[in-house]
Amino acid sequence: MAGAERGARERMVFSAAQLIRREGVAATGMRDVAAHAGAPRGSLQHYFPGGKEQLVNEAVQWAGRYAGNRVARFLAALPEPTPSGLFAAMVRQWTDEYESAGFAGGCPVAAATVDWAESTASTRAAVAEAFATWTGPVTRALADMGVPQERAGALATLMVSSLEGAILMARAQRDVGPLTTVARELGPLLDAAVRREG
Repeated sequence: MAGAERGARERMVFSAAQLIRREGVAATGMRDVAAHAGAPRGSLQHYFPGGKEQLVNEAVQWAGRYAGNRVARFLAALPEPTPSGLFAAMVRQWTDEYESAGFAGGCPVAAATVDWAESTASTRAAVAEAFATWTGPVTRALADMGVPQERAGALATLMVSSLEGAILMARAQRDVGPLTTVARELGPLLDAAVRREG
């Protein structure tokens, strides 16, 4: 029973993240989430007594963990990890989606930031935590590749913020050009930050 409950709850959080990334927070209703997750509407109140605010915050936190966990997968797939290779893989996730499925989806963390972070303090905290959960693994990966620790955090912020901006521009233009541009232009800068031994 506990496993089934956890599965339903997790499906609702995932569904909320998927709807927020396409529709934004304001247009994502609790009923929509229940329908997307295939869950009874009454289960939302059971699992999320804090209502939509709790569900949005948990969806944002899920998205931050998802993005952070992807960093290790991207690195594992690279024949030789480099900062530019990592960033290209982060970008490719989005270019692949947009080229195969269209431009309907964006980042749920960005959507929640735009829609609710100013008016809802708990959501502001959730999005800040989500971005930290994402930039932390990028920072560690850069440091592991030889970027000095004092620069790794700044470059991780540059990578994530450039990617987020390029996602917005790509969706607006219905073109992956902004994504391929940031990967091409930032790649040499990122690789140049690696401290060479000797």
